[in-house]
Amino acid sequence: MQIDRPQGLWERTVHIWAIQTKVPSAAVAQCEECLTPEEVTRAARFGLDGPRHSFIVARGSLRRLLGKYLAADPLGIPLAYTPKGKPVLALDTRMNFNVTHSSDMAAIALALDCRIGIDLEEIRPLPDLEDIAKRFFCSEESAEILSYSARERESSFFRCWTRKEAYIKAVGEGLHMPLDSFRVAVKSGDCAKFIHIGGDAKAAEAWTLHDLNLASNCAAAVAYEDRVRSLTVFPVDDPVEFLTGS
Repeated sequence: MQIDRPQGLWERTVHIWAIQTKVPSAAVAQCEECLTPEEVTRAARFGLDGPRHSFIVARGSLRRLLGKYLAADPLGIPLAYTPKGKPVLALDTRMNFNVTHSSDMAAIALALDCRIGIDLEEIRPLPDLEDIAKRFFCSEESAEILSYSARERESSFFRCWTRKEAYIKAVGEGLHMPLDSFRVAVKSGDCAKFIHIGGDAKAAEAWTLHDLNLASNCAAAVAYEDRVRSLTVFPVDDPVEFLTGS
């Protein structure tokens, strides 16, 4: 199966889909119908209904979107995993994707011809925030986070975290890549960027980083290997209609 240009996704564009995962059981069941037996088994390992339903809705939504872009049966689209666990399309296509979910939301990023990663985290109190920042982030990042007032510290921590996780997910390294092996800007606003990757400022210039405003209680970011592209966010206003295809 070879697809030269997925429908609706053009060169040098990035599409982000934001989808609520807290939906009625009927919508969860509709999503589960899109999953392979292996994916159903993986969902069952979550045990608790909340995380299990979130995975089912996120993966079912991914398959529906891939079906839309590739004009194919969602269940028939072959997915594979890299050696370090990143899901990828197991067919000859130019499209790359990444998925994240946290709390009651999932987000899916898609682009042509470049590696891409997305991360979403609910902003929440962390009793050991200072220790985590000092242990895992670059010293400059942790120092800046801890310089903020207590009120701003949580949002700056998760802003830094999602910017870094988006890159790690884009390169497919997962937990194998130390968070302090590259540095990102911490400030809010239009300042999302890489300072260096592996100590190399030139390498950082090959990547673009965007913050995403997907929900008031969440931090989110997308990273991709290219200069700045046109980015569009598609919020799903009616998740039940989207998920069930009705």
